[in-house]
Amino acid sequence: MPVNRQAAFQLSLLLLAVPAQYFITHFVTAPDSGSRNLAFRKLLSSAAGFRNKYLSLSAWSEWCQGVLSFFATGDIRDFAGQEDPNGESPAIEVLQFKDKHGYFATSTEPRVPRGSDIKFHVGQVIQHKRWKYRGVIIGWDYKAKAPEHWLRQNHPPDKEHWRETPNYSILVDTRDRLVPQVTYVPQENIESIVNTQIMHPNVDHYFEYFDGSQYILRPWLQSVYPQD
Repeated sequence: MPVNRQAAFQLSLLLLAVPAQYFITHFVTAPDSGSRNLAFRKLLSSAAGFRNKYLSLSAWSEWCQGVLSFFATGDIRDFAGQEDPNGESPAIEVLQFKDKHGYFATSTEPRVPRGSDIKFHVGQVIQHKRWKYRGVIIGWDYKAKAPEHWLRQNHPPDKEHWRETPNYSILVDTRDRLVPQVTYVPQENIESIVNTQIMHPNVDHYFEYFDGSQYILRPWLQSVYPQD
């Protein structure tokens, strides 16, 4: 009887889930169970995002090497950090929950006072004006805070003012971009939308729930943005 390759892959992924959870729990360096669970969800999201590529032997071998590296280093990052020509955040740094420099709105320094020039707030659902993807804001900076090489690459010469305006970190809806992404976008490039719930594997890490119009911040995030 012929083998259904898609079904075989899905079965393999399910069989991988239990040992993956075990190894992450016991061998990945993470401060608490929440971080380990986040790592596990990201690992499976990565696998699901590239499922069509894993049906070849060479691609499967490459992915397995990545998994082994993940276990060896305990690096809790999204594997989907490739360059993206369609937005402002191709950098792998954007996908890290915390950055030692506080780039891409990852600083835990409380944003107080909020400032009248901050047009949007954390938990608000937005749409990119040009690329039309939807997302939810998970952080913002008073001015762009990113590595210089990233700013030069993503801010055109005629958009130098983007550096001096508020910039927002956004979880992108996976219905608009299949691979889970976080973007970092100047204020003038986004607009608010209503009655829209965002699909992204990390939404629950930042928010308690969606109240029908916006996302309600978890306590740790509320402490960083107490006036949002």
